Amino acid sequence: MTAPTLELDIDPVWGPMSGHATDWEALAAAAADVAAQVAPELANEALLVSLVFADDDEVQALNKQWRAKDKPTNVLSFPMLSREEVLHAAADPGHAGMLGDLILAHGICVAEAADKAVTVEAHATHLIVHGLLHLAGYDHETGADDAAEMEALETKALAMLGLADPYGAD
Repeated sequence: MTAPTLELDIDPVWGPMSGHATDWEALAAAAADVAAQVAPELANEALLVSLVFADDDEVQALNKQWRAKDKPTNVLSFPMLSREEVLHAAADPGHAGMLGDLILAHGICVAEAADKAVTVEAHATHLIVHGLLHLAGYDHETGADDAAEMEALETKALAMLGLADPYGAD
């Protein structure tokens, strides 16, 4: 399956010194692959995504600057294409471009993973899938039907990797 091309930037806080000897590049590629399987408009290697594994301070600064929220959040997504442009790129894969930026916050991801009793890797995978769907134009904040659609795609993608439903009953 073809997926968007990912360009990664990994802050040292995500490295082995944090207790995670994870191959974040392989994890991100697997997340992008399943996202493209459940949302075929993402099945385009000519779409480029900048994926940053950041610390909480960087995410907080971006969240404050771009969303007027002075706190870190688990993942930020900054789409560069409209939903219509994404669908057009899917129809003409040779003519794509920069899909957008995703930024994950390490401390928030670690804390949420602990709260959910899942690994940091599983939660980061979920956040990447979630963020890629946002970049493709899905939005869980525009209504209950949109939220249900996006959550169903996330759940299906994660199941393809053997990961539990992040929205399932506790």
